[in-house]
Amino acid sequence: MAALSSAETCIKYVLFTFNFIIWVSSTNSLNLTAQVQSLKTDSVTLSLIMGVVGGGVSCIKYLMFAFNFLFWLAGTGVLAVGLWLRFDKRTEGLFQAQDSPTTFYTGVYILIVAGALMMVVGFLGCCGAIRESPFMLGLFFLFLLLIFAAEVAAGIWGLSNKDKIVNELKNFYTETYNNYVSTKQDALKETLRAIQYSLQCCGTTGTVFEGAQDTCPKKEGLQVLITTSCPAAIDDLFNSKLHIIGGVGIGIGVIMIFGMIFSMLLCCAIKRTRDIV
Repeated sequence: MAALSSAETCIKYVLFTFNFIIWVSSTNSLNLTAQVQSLKTDSVTLSLIMGVVGGGVSCIKYLMFAFNFLFWLAGTGVLAVGLWLRFDKRTEGLFQAQDSPTTFYTGVYILIVAGALMMVVGFLGCCGAIRESPFMLGLFFLFLLLIFAAEVAAGIWGLSNKDKIVNELKNFYTETYNNYVSTKQDALKETLRAIQYSLQCCGTTGTVFEGAQDTCPKKEGLQVLITTSCPAAIDDLFNSKLHIIGGVGIGIGVIMIFGMIFSMLLCCAIKRTRDIV
């Protein structure tokens, strides 16, 4: 009950601050000075308003800090995944092979850059909220807007080139599988294992070939007889699970929009509070 009451109070302060900012922003600079002077004639009213506004600013500030701390952690995770995919021995064959799909390693480098950028944005948001710095909050808003635009562009590009990406990945897998069967290179083996364990598939036709059986996921009992081909698994990933990928992308976009709204709200609240004082 105490936590619920605190949350209700915080929401009340935030709503008051939001409407107070709209009220102040609806006036020009001359009217603002006159309104402030009129409020100062009643010190009790001014003190009450400033107390509520201060509470709203504090709530927004701590919400911003929590949001950006989580955003920074997410950026750390994205960067870690990108670095792992780039330097792990099981996937380094994807970067060394001449016929490697450009889509894959381009995506890995995008992950690395996006993770680093998310960490910078999260840092700016945290510092801007705690220090109440309009400049840092403005930078945070700008970077977040750029990331949001990049996400939308990447989503549109991915949807329009989905078939091309799927065919490129399937062709790369088939070539890697055939090359490993004939050469037994360790780099190709680790690449096959990474793909097949991730997708829980084996081979190009679903029939396990003895020359590549050591790269397939381990199964027991009758499950050994039920094997999905990796080209079919790649098709399934991009077709049947596309709505999940889209849902995650939309969720991230909504979170970014709220982050931009809160950053501008806090920035305006800080400026208007300083103008009144």
